[in-house]
Amino acid sequence: MPANIPPAEPIGQSFCRHHKAASVWATVKDALRGSQQDFTKIPVGRAVVLLAVPMVLEMSMESLFVVVGIFWVSRLGADAVATVGLTESLLATIYAVAVGLSIAATAVVARRTGEKDAEGASVAAVQIIAVSVLAALAIAVPGLLFSPELLGLMGGSPSVIATGSGYTTVMLGGNVTIILLFILNAIFRGAGDAATAMRTLWMANILNMVLGPCLIFGLGPLPEMGVTGAAVATTIGRGVGVTYQCFMLGRGDGRVSVLRRHVRVRWDVMQGMLRVAGPATLQMLIETTSWVGLVRILADFGSAALAGYTIAIRVAIFALLPSEGMANAAATLVGQNLGAGRADRAERSVWVVGLYNVLFLGLVSVAFLTLSDPIVRFFTADVAVVTYGVDCLQIIALGFLFFAYGMVIVQAFNGTGDTRTPTVLYLACFWLFKIPAAYVLAVPAGFGPNGVFAAITAAYSMLAVTGVLFFRRGRWKLQRV
Repeated sequence: MPANIPPAEPIGQSFCRHHKAASVWATVKDALRGSQQDFTKIPVGRAVVLLAVPMVLEMSMESLFVVVGIFWVSRLGADAVATVGLTESLLATIYAVAVGLSIAATAVVARRTGEKDAEGASVAAVQIIAVSVLAALAIAVPGLLFSPELLGLMGGSPSVIATGSGYTTVMLGGNVTIILLFILNAIFRGAGDAATAMRTLWMANILNMVLGPCLIFGLGPLPEMGVTGAAVATTIGRGVGVTYQCFMLGRGDGRVSVLRRHVRVRWDVMQGMLRVAGPATLQMLIETTSWVGLVRILADFGSAALAGYTIAIRVAIFALLPSEGMANAAATLVGQNLGAGRADRAERSVWVVGLYNVLFLGLVSVAFLTLSDPIVRFFTADVAVVTYGVDCLQIIALGFLFFAYGMVIVQAFNGTGDTRTPTVLYLACFWLFKIPAAYVLAVPAGFGPNGVFAAITAAYSMLAVTGVLFFRRGRWKLQRV
């Protein structure tokens, strides 16, 4: 045989390789289409892919929407951007409530699904929807009546209030679309219908991104509404998404359905879900408010440090949101497998999801460590801002492997209905450790802003290590919801 002709590959090896590739691609297509497979019986790896692929794509669209939305608003000037920033601060509480209720929805619906109790899953869905609507109404009334005053309380200048009170009114008044979009998608994910949740968010956000510039700048026959147009586009997009979700729930042929016979108040079920949702909401509030403390420390080092930090965190979140989608698969798998009485399989699912997440964030970490400078320069040409942004992105990227397991472990606890354990861990890692460590490293130790960045990495790494230790104790296997 001539030296330049490689030996033929054995036919059996070639067949196996192509068969595996075809099998993986078939699984991905099933994940995108949606399937009725039992996630408590099929191979764990296949179950993870079927759930994780649509969940990752769902969160990828959310991260894209965040970037596109602020891009168009920034064309209106500083007051418009400030309006969005201040309103987002007001919405932080809404998001915390929405995420807390979503965690409860996923945990309970997943458990009933694993128990093969379709009626119980439907009844639970109705209870959490009812609570969500009541919470939205409680937020909407003051939002509709007092938006200018709320902006003023947040520190908005007279020009910001004049420019943005319409935006705040629409966002707070229409917050029911935000909360229900979260809740209904959580119900679908808990039942294992991640494909419907993905399609909903893609539909809502694509419509939002198309309508946004049209309503902001008055393109075509649509009126020019300025920054208020961004809020109207968001509310319409998410309203259409909620309408689609309600249609899918009411069809009666999905993994979870809500029919007329299910629409009744069950106080015992509602109270049980609120016991899960309460600590979960506190969990979100602890994390979001901990970032406020870091911003306060960084503010003393000047606007360049704060700007660099802001850019780096936005970039990091852009990468972490898809990773969070993958972690959500752990919540569904743990809940359903516990419902099926297969705690061993539930635990194995968590480690498989964690491994996949480590591989994904490991690649992202390498990209951030090697390409941080051009990434930050894409957003700013200010040398001082670039320096701080690069430092922040690289220091945070060093902890991504820990972040990967930390996210999965937290979602695994939440999926069991044990929302108290991660809440305690959040309190210890973010309030009792992250904020004091950031101050000590930045000021007395003299590391400046880099000390704050290091505290972020250390806190999330600490969360991962302690989370794994608590998870391995196995008490979550006895959790009842």
